[in-house]
Amino acid sequence: MPEPLDPSEHDALRLLSRSPHPYHRQHSELLDPSDHLTYKLYPRDRLDSLLRLPSASREVTPSSDSGTEADDEHFLKGLPAPRRLRKGLRGRNEALSGTSTPIPSPALLEEEGRRLSINLKKESLQGNRLQSTADRIRRRKEIIRRSTELLIIGFLGVVVCTNTPVQQILCRWNQELYAWIGVTVSLVLLYPLRLVIWAYWHRTPSRMIPLSVPSSFDPAPLLYPPAITILVSLLLSVDNEGVLLPNIVLAICSLPTSLIPTISSIDPGYDPLHWVLSCTPLLLRGTIRKLGVAWVDAGGAGFSPKVISLETATLLYPLHRNLCLVLHTLTTTSLLTAELQLLSVSLIDLLLLSSSPQAVILKSMLWVGGLDILVSCTQAIKWGIALARVPKWRFKRTASSSKPASTLFSSIMSWRRVRHDLFHAPVDSSSCSSCEAFDDLEDSDGLGSLSPRGPIRVRTMLDGGDSTGIERNLVAAPGHIAYKTSSNAVDVKLGSTPLRRHTLPGVDNVPRRSHTHTPSGRKKRTASHSVRAFFSLTQEQAVFRKWIYAIYVYICIIGAIFLPLPFVGIKKAVADEALYGHEPVGWALGYLFGDLPQFRWEVVSRNLERWICLPPRPEAGVESFGSMGWVDGLRLHIGLANTRLVLSAYFVPVISIGLIVVFRLSPIYEVDTRRKVFHFMMVAMFLPATYIDPAFAALAVSIVLALFLLLDLLRASQLPPLSKPLASFLAPYVDGRDLRGPVVISHIFLLIGCAIPLWLSLGSLPRTGDGYLEGWEVPTREVSMVSGVVCVGLGDAAASLIGRRWGRRKWLWGGGKSLEGSVAFAAAVFLGLTAARLWLHMGGWPSTTGHSDAWGIVALKMGICATTASLTEAVLTGGNDNVIVPVVLWTCVKSLGV
Repeated sequence: MPEPLDPSEHDALRLLSRSPHPYHRQHSELLDPSDHLTYKLYPRDRLDSLLRLPSASREVTPSSDSGTEADDEHFLKGLPAPRRLRKGLRGRNEALSGTSTPIPSPALLEEEGRRLSINLKKESLQGNRLQSTADRIRRRKEIIRRSTELLIIGFLGVVVCTNTPVQQILCRWNQELYAWIGVTVSLVLLYPLRLVIWAYWHRTPSRMIPLSVPSSFDPAPLLYPPAITILVSLLLSVDNEGVLLPNIVLAICSLPTSLIPTISSIDPGYDPLHWVLSCTPLLLRGTIRKLGVAWVDAGGAGFSPKVISLETATLLYPLHRNLCLVLHTLTTTSLLTAELQLLSVSLIDLLLLSSSPQAVILKSMLWVGGLDILVSCTQAIKWGIALARVPKWRFKRTASSSKPASTLFSSIMSWRRVRHDLFHAPVDSSSCSSCEAFDDLEDSDGLGSLSPRGPIRVRTMLDGGDSTGIERNLVAAPGHIAYKTSSNAVDVKLGSTPLRRHTLPGVDNVPRRSHTHTPSGRKKRTASHSVRAFFSLTQEQAVFRKWIYAIYVYICIIGAIFLPLPFVGIKKAVADEALYGHEPVGWALGYLFGDLPQFRWEVVSRNLERWICLPPRPEAGVESFGSMGWVDGLRLHIGLANTRLVLSAYFVPVISIGLIVVFRLSPIYEVDTRRKVFHFMMVAMFLPATYIDPAFAALAVSIVLALFLLLDLLRASQLPPLSKPLASFLAPYVDGRDLRGPVVISHIFLLIGCAIPLWLSLGSLPRTGDGYLEGWEVPTREVSMVSGVVCVGLGDAAASLIGRRWGRRKWLWGGGKSLEGSVAFAAAVFLGLTAARLWLHMGGWPSTTGHSDAWGIVALKMGICATTASLTEAVLTGGNDNVIVPVVLWTCVKSLGV
């Protein structure tokens, strides 16, 4: 019989286990880091010596694979994985990619807790924790990194406040801004005091000030959501002051909940004190008067402004908290805390403050369509996911149809009866003792399960003999029963006494089968109730049920788009709020094909003008533009609708060529290089097209974003027929951040990073347009429109390609970022801004900045913007750089007036 495993060997093997369902674990199975971090930790070097495998003789620090750690294909993708040093595991002194608080995986935490608990009493007697030189150096580097991150936010604030139009806003709204600063600073300063009071109240600390900042501390949830919200709203409030007050309230709402003293523990998701603090700016004198002035000042725009009331501003906190909970339920671990807060603030601003037609269309798709699908399809999608998690062998098996057909002879004389009469075989083959004698090793428990066993010893009724000898042998050595496994006969010396064939199995000494633990003593992974409910289905019934769910979901999606009900259908909401009552399909046909002579003739001849909106003749709209550049003149000459057709025709070959290049590079280059082809595709499409027709570009990216979200929902739902093809197409291009949760975020964040600066710029620019195209023309342009395309398409790609191949010098704080990659990022952004400035000047568009700076001053400003964006990308760990860095670059470009 094999020897039982030593506990240390068992723990070592336990580390090598990986769950097939990392995002759907039971609470008792997924170890919470807080359960083990309560131990007094060893110094890092001593911990490494404890956990170091015998084959690991040195640290493995791979070179920088990308300018952004989220694109690192060697990252272990955030899952509880074994410590395989040759599969790209980062060095122990490096932060995990894309995590706001880098910690070991749950398996490593469990092992660390087990080993540290052995010497816990010894360490508690010593009274202090030994810190090695390497630990102090690592902490010092992390302090430098976080200080640099704080300096960048402070620099952005200084740059925004030095903007002349913003200074006027600061003078009028200084009390509300001071209230936000006072609330934030007070909570931050009170937090360590609360920790000290708690330590003295509940424990007996060994130090006078029992505080220590961990090296994994990441201030991103405290810095980015409030700071970015306020800085962006200050720049947008120049054209509409009503934007500022709700964003001040949202900045307070987005503060981490750990900073807020808890009054009641009934519902930790809603803190009454946090709600009261968020209403502090609303209680100041003069706030109502300022809102009235903002409404009057914004009334001069070409479309109705959006200024929320005080009652609506009071309810922003519960709206923000509920939205965060819903988004966290949908995305689970795909988004970090800072990203989740920023997404919630952005969606609330889109809901309450959108006024342009493009923003209203985006709001209709995300809010109206998203809520419709969320309410109607949630349960069906949950059932589909649960059904997809059931392996095929767990379904109920159908009755075998391979049995021979019954004949007259077989009905009269059964073959089983003949075998029973002639050879004394059992009538029912399922009751054969040799079939029932063997137990499953995986489902058994105890020492007997560790050794191979023969047939179970049976009690026999002997003719004229005594069976006490056999019973005595069974009782004497229950764990050392010797059988002849080559035959079904029991090797016992009973003389010449024959055995009777009618026997009863003796089960007194048979090890009991354990349904809750494995032979090694580990608790079995049990299926959840939602999955267990489908075990009674057959395979055919499961497939049929999947198609039923899929058909229902597709019907709900079609209904959410075309159902003509107010606040239900996207089409109805777009027609009422964005297109001034025009039917969306007919409006879109006129928007794209309205300048084609044949199309216009068909519409007029068939009397479809009430449905399809035809634009005016190109000659009739020349007077409305006044002085214009040659690009706008060319647009009027060929027709505005024809220009959109030309841009659409230009997008198709760019996308086709990009996909062909990606497919051709698949067997040659790694995934990160192939992913950068999509970045260059975005640059090729939107860098020239954004200036030509910014409203059309914003509409295009909004529709593509909604389509991406819908397709990813279908992929994650695992419903036929689109789920598997979509998953197969995206599988070669995912990275570690995509596998952190159910949402594949790489392509979505790439599109959002390119689109956010364009949307923000359009929110601060005046609009023109006549008739059904009111609000669809932008007479001015600015460089900040394309800052997202330049940052994500050029800077990130250059940092990745250069950093992976020539990156040798790391930043002071370590990690996967290299100095060469950051320099390449800054150089690519500088060249991209220069090209955008040249294209703006060559196209003859009027600039919104009104500055006549020399090219030397402009180059200096662009260098400052590129350096700030590159440094932000190098220090950022608590958010996706494809979203935060473009916003930082837009803030710099917009504030400096490049």
